[in-house]
Amino acid sequence: MKLPDYAELHCLSNFSFLRGASTPAELVAQAQQRGYRALAITDECSLAGIVQAWQAQQALIKAGREAPQLIIGSEFRLACGLRLVLLACNREGYGNLSALI
Repeated sequence: MKLPDYAELHCLSNFSFLRGASTPAELVAQAQQRGYRALAITDECSLAGIVQAWQAQQALIKAGREAPQLIIGSEFRLACGLRLVLLACNREGYGNLSALI
């Protein structure tokens, strides 16, 4: 089955306390079941969910199943109340995002 060209670019896991309810592994499983091309784990001011999401993705791949590409990101609440989602496009972006957090 070819995955559709859909990517969820803002997804909070249960590491975003009082906002996200599903574990990163559950989010990856749901994305795979729905045929998402990619999934961005964007917990609030954190990269905490990405490790468990990566482990779930690798388990799918090891089982010979298609898995969504993971996109690393984080959500930030600005002083004015707006929320900003930053996505890392490469290793340098990951480093910059980690430094910002």
